[in-house]
Amino acid sequence: MAETDRVLSIQSHVVRGYVGNRSAVFPLQVLGFEVDFVNSVQLCNHTWYKHIAGQVLESDDLRVLIDGLKANDLIDYSYLLTGYIGSKSFQEEVLKVVQELKDLCPGLKYVCDPVMGDNGQMYVPEELAPTYREKFVAIADIITPNQFELEILSGMAIKTEQDALQAMKLLQEKGAKNVVLSSGELGREKDIMVTMGRSESGDVFRIEFPRLEANFVGSGDVFAALLLAWSEKHPDNLQLACEKTISSLQAILKRTLSSAEAQAKGGTPNIGQLELRLVQSKADIENPPTGIVKAGPVYDS
Repeated sequence: MAETDRVLSIQSHVVRGYVGNRSAVFPLQVLGFEVDFVNSVQLCNHTWYKHIAGQVLESDDLRVLIDGLKANDLIDYSYLLTGYIGSKSFQEEVLKVVQELKDLCPGLKYVCDPVMGDNGQMYVPEELAPTYREKFVAIADIITPNQFELEILSGMAIKTEQDALQAMKLLQEKGAKNVVLSSGELGREKDIMVTMGRSESGDVFRIEFPRLEANFVGSGDVFAALLLAWSEKHPDNLQLACEKTISSLQAILKRTLSSAEAQAKGGTPNIGQLELRLVQSKADIENPPTGIVKAGPVYDS
């Protein structure tokens, strides 16, 4: 990893808690990256709380920031990471930024987390889906959809691992170099989740890990950031990068749940108690625990 490796991250931001850039910037910095970030929205907290307040960055606001960086000759990025985008106009401006940075920064790698929804439910306007499907997929070096988002991007219903592999192949045929299914059930037992990868070279793999009985917010943002970092450190081994990503993420989530249960004192942890314990997991981010997960072959059924 070069000393000058710098990431531009365009995602949401919250004052309290961990989601978007609050979930992504710290792990990247811990792993040695310089990180510049643009907050697509700035909210007091994430949207699972009963009260939400804040500001939304408009497309013109993003353009002013990028043009300002260009005017000062500060466009020198190795990576671009994008996450939550809340409007069609902002999405279109982000697309222009991706294309600009690829032109201005030779070798820049684009990691796209196509945040659209989960568990069958959209939490961004549906009008964003076609642009992700038709344009963002084509320019992503790594794209990290969950199972629901992979269905949207591929136009396929995904029930099995073979379905997922076929959908990932379709995304690669559209231009995405590496496709990683961040999480899915894929017909496995209800207490098991699966991450799958399909690399630029055509290698495929799967990682099983236990489902934790809690609703975590921001874990997908941590996943994309960690995968970016470990892909830089292991550029020719997407499988190993995913193993380290899941190992760290599982450690973070287990620590979060343990802390939340202790605070709940026998009750059900609330949203605030389940905020990710990122800072407390610094050692597990720097050195992913060994023996937690191991990638294996894809099942035939």
